[in-house]
Amino acid sequence: MLPITLPEVEWIVLAPELILVVGALTLLLVSTFVPSRRAGNSWSMFTLAVTGAALISTLGLWQEVSGPQGVPRLGLADAIVLDGFAVFVTVAIGAAVAMAVLLADGYLWRERLDQPGFYVLLLLSATGGLLMAKANDLIVVFLGLEILSIALYVLAGFHRRRSESSEAAIKYFVLGSFSSAIFLYGVALTYGATGTTNLAGIAEFLRSAIVPGGVLYAGFGLLLVGLGFKVAAVPFHMWTPDVYQGSPTPVTAFMAAAAKAAGFAALLRIMLSAFGSQRLEWQPIVWVMAVASLVVGSLLAVVQTDVKRMLAYSSISHAGYILIGLHAATERGVAGSLFYLLAYTFMVLGSFAVVTIVGRRGDGAHRLDDYRGLGRARPGLAFCLTVFLLAQAGVPFTAGFLAKFGVIAASVATGSYALAVVGMLAAVVATFFYLRLIVVMYMAADETAAVVDGAAPGGDRGDAVVASAAGLELPPAVGLVIGVALAFTIGAGVLPEPMLDFARHATLLAL
Repeated sequence: MLPITLPEVEWIVLAPELILVVGALTLLLVSTFVPSRRAGNSWSMFTLAVTGAALISTLGLWQEVSGPQGVPRLGLADAIVLDGFAVFVTVAIGAAVAMAVLLADGYLWRERLDQPGFYVLLLLSATGGLLMAKANDLIVVFLGLEILSIALYVLAGFHRRRSESSEAAIKYFVLGSFSSAIFLYGVALTYGATGTTNLAGIAEFLRSAIVPGGVLYAGFGLLLVGLGFKVAAVPFHMWTPDVYQGSPTPVTAFMAAAAKAAGFAALLRIMLSAFGSQRLEWQPIVWVMAVASLVVGSLLAVVQTDVKRMLAYSSISHAGYILIGLHAATERGVAGSLFYLLAYTFMVLGSFAVVTIVGRRGDGAHRLDDYRGLGRARPGLAFCLTVFLLAQAGVPFTAGFLAKFGVIAASVATGSYALAVVGMLAAVVATFFYLRLIVVMYMAADETAAVVDGAAPGGDRGDAVVASAAGLELPPAVGLVIGVALAFTIGAGVLPEPMLDFARHATLLAL
């Protein structure tokens, strides 16, 4: 009998994922014996501690694996790689998890939902995202994608008393299952054409092949479709508005930040590490996807009257900007995309933190009309939301401006002037629908009624709206999320060098 050779596992490479999984299982076990009411905020504090430990275990290796002199660490038979790119995405996803936990703490108490189950699913979903960021093999990408997605399907339907939440979960599950199957078909075709699913092996095959076969191109196309669904890029975006609108708001925030970061991490690594030598073939496809995402996301957001749907189409537009950096296929483009992902993480989580508060009990007050009078009743909340919206529009002295400038500058540097112009025009259109919400918050309540829904001005109605807004409760944890997001959004816009250096040293070494 031949001896069985097991792959060598470098556990430090998998340390964050193991910490998150062990933390989730521990939380699940303990919660079966301790009533949630008696535990108080212990569940959220434990989840934050687990997330912090996972981040620390990765950040300790930053100097070793990042930058031009960094040496990536491989593990699990070269199927996992820990490099500066993986560390950067781990930080983005870790920040999204921590802020989502703080958002969910007050929300779960307010809506009387199961707390431990929510945090267990959140940790498991983050584990899948981290695997996608570190994947050096298409099989690992698929496993990470499924771990991330299955937990998100359940989280989307977590508010069982809201029919919209159940509807969102069903739509996300059905369409997500199709996209996962398509991605898996792409993996199979790629393996059939190259004889390997390892990204380095695929790259080596393409460098040695005189003319890659049509089977390989078909496999690559299916891979792009599967990941395009996850990042909500047009034309694979149809699920986004309904799922964002129906899901519990903290889940929507986590989905917009962490799921998008994980999807783009896998997309960037596959496109540039495995198929980098074929960039002339796939750049036109990415160009079309970027333009379509920018145009569709910006134009359809203008006509929305539900704030969560508006932010969903805004998310589609932001995916287009990140695709601009991918289209450049240079270190500058990758650094721009990474910085955009990190900036967007804080901007969108800050925005949804305010949306969580305004949503009130029942999580249903998300129309533009529900924001009338917020500037007069709760000026602090209105100011913070204004900053987050202006940052997403790309106003100077915010992280959003530098994020857009970075990817557009990378596009100009490669001669893609048309794509850069479309990006700038999309930013102008996006400014309109962001300003529309800002105007709703700050105009007199009776005047805003006419602007939003054509209603006749009415002082009594306006006073009632202001009184309702004044009664909004702001839990300290949500206030902390808003404060951290605000500090990053302004700080990275005024003093961007630390974050820009962080992104530059995290670019893929395979470029």
